[in-house]
Amino acid sequence: MLASVRPTPLAGENDQWLDALEENLASVDWSPALAPLAVKLAKNVPLSLEDGMTLYQHPDLHEVGAMAHQVRMARFGNRAFFNSNVHINQTNICVLACRFCAFRRGPKAKDAYAMSIDEYMDDLAIYAHAIDEVHSVGGLHPEWGVEHYEELFTRVAKTYPSISIKALTAVEIKHLGQRSSMTTREVLKRLKAAGLTSLPGGGAEILDDDVRAIICNGKESSSEYLQIHREAHEVGLPSNCTMLFGTIEALEQRLQHMISLRDLNASTKGFQCFVPYPFLPDDTRLPQAQLATGTEILRTIAVSRLMINTIPHIKAYRMNIGDHLAELALQFGADDIDGTVQKESIMHLAGSSAPLDHDRAKLARLIHDAGCEPIQRNTTYSEFEPYIPPKVKPRRVLPMATQ
Repeated sequence: MLASVRPTPLAGENDQWLDALEENLASVDWSPALAPLAVKLAKNVPLSLEDGMTLYQHPDLHEVGAMAHQVRMARFGNRAFFNSNVHINQTNICVLACRFCAFRRGPKAKDAYAMSIDEYMDDLAIYAHAIDEVHSVGGLHPEWGVEHYEELFTRVAKTYPSISIKALTAVEIKHLGQRSSMTTREVLKRLKAAGLTSLPGGGAEILDDDVRAIICNGKESSSEYLQIHREAHEVGLPSNCTMLFGTIEALEQRLQHMISLRDLNASTKGFQCFVPYPFLPDDTRLPQAQLATGTEILRTIAVSRLMINTIPHIKAYRMNIGDHLAELALQFGADDIDGTVQKESIMHLAGSSAPLDHDRAKLARLIHDAGCEPIQRNTTYSEFEPYIPPKVKPRRVLPMATQ
């Protein structure tokens, strides 16, 4: 007999979601392969790596998706979350040369750039009236240390106190520590004091050092990624976490990646959202990549929802998978669809064709088309408001001429 593990509600979850899940799962006649997993899920018992392989190998994708959807509905109902944000990538100059990256440039490249703080502020000013979050990640600039970002975040926070700053991946934090001769914990504390609100989850790729040695050699190790996010949580900075799949990894390595993040958040509760996204091949340098199909993307999102019970939100990252798959993903376990974005370089240089001109009304329409209720959230998933799109003025029709 499995003992039920009662969770603490997190980040907008329904208070009694586990009771609802037990009832929902019991109402479905699951296939023999998935029925034991339904029993575990109903008790909030973490699924094993072997359970994850069952989900990946199950021939009925729709049944896997239906199970993930039951978990998502129990936790959040039919609500789908988004925010009003803009991505500003502050520099593409990087001391590393990860094989999958189409964004990075060397300092002498013709299209290399590094935004000054004034240029960054001028760019942000274009969008500031319509956003509540600025999301900034970039290359590892060889000359920028902690002081550069302290000045930047202080300027942003003072000029736009209502805009949250989500910035700097774990490897950027590591790089700043090395540049400034301080620990990563000290870097995080100083940046938080300057105005940093939260960390994005980029740079996780696959948390397996054999894979990392091939696709992102020189980046932070798996243990360093986890440790930096642990430190962020401990100093009061929530974060997201990611998984780049469809490069050279095996299914077992994807699942162990999910388990590592799940286990960390069981103790820190600082991960807000898990963002799985597939490798985009265009203009990059990883010819041996095993590119993910649309069905594999949906299955991985569903498996993520079922495997990672300690992280509340699963994001359909439309900047990577596009609007159509993101809409479908809201029926395969995802409950978050990122935001308005408006400007983004990293995914689009890698081959994304996702539109950048979405306003809140367009996102709301996408969410409605998926059968969900659009909920605008803040960066840290602590404030929520149902989004009601403005009424569309009726079109004026000229009267037809009569004879």
